[in-house]
Amino acid sequence: MGVRRAAKGVGDFLVETLGEAVAEVILSLLACALLGCLALIAFLSWSFSPRFTLAGAGLLSLLLAHGAWQTFRTRARGHRGGLAALTAVGFTVTAVTALFLLLFSTGCDCL
Repeated sequence: MGVRRAAKGVGDFLVETLGEAVAEVILSLLACALLGCLALIAFLSWSFSPRFTLAGAGLLSLLLAHGAWQTFRTRARGHRGGLAALTAVGFTVTAVTALFLLLFSTGCDCL
């Protein structure tokens, strides 16, 4: 009985280790694909119109700054308005995406 339990434990360990390795590869590939898509969007946008690209980047920066301000400020009682909630969600999604790229695309050899 001891050998069977030990073999089952080793088998479970191997399956878990293999699952983690596969998940790491999938997340790294997803991060590389996301990074490539962001670079492609920036390239296509710049080739279409550099002025619109800079204007859009400035507008996006203002919206993200407003979202960060809404997220981290101490506010009075009540709820956020429409634009404030939208910019806060946009900031949160952007921050989570940046953290994901920081964690998983650092080992990406596609650059």
